Amino acid sequence: MFMTLEADYAVRIVEYLTKHPCRCDAKTISEQMDVPLRFSLKILRKLVAEGIVCSYKGAKGGYTLGRPAGEITLREVIESVEGEYMLSRCQKEEYSCGRAHCRLHTIYEDISQKVRKELSGYTFDVICAEEGCCGGAAGADKA
Repeated sequence: MFMTLEADYAVRIVEYLTKHPCRCDAKTISEQMDVPLRFSLKILRKLVAEGIVCSYKGAKGGYTLGRPAGEITLREVIESVEGEYMLSRCQKEEYSCGRAHCRLHTIYEDISQKVRKELSGYTFDVICAEEGCCGGAAGADKA
């Protein structure tokens, strides 16, 4: 299983804004994080709607984090573009596999809750403060 490309890009954008606290324009964010500009703008709109990012218009406009990085979780960023994390579509109310008492529903929900809890344990201040922010040590000492 993989997280969507959109969620990966959203994480990159929030990482960039965490490391660059001044107002940053979408083009710079896009270029620095290797995210296509049109995709960056789409993601930034979602992040703004969720209050994760603030948008400023005008000549001195741009984007900043909407809250301190220590208050923004990895789960929140991922779910801002993907919706609530669920291991299986059978967990959604609008989907029915047709089996009334399927044990897999309980198992999938248990796993999904554990993943959501783990993702909630990582905030961007910690992620970006550690060496190897994008490839290794982030959260390595976390129990």
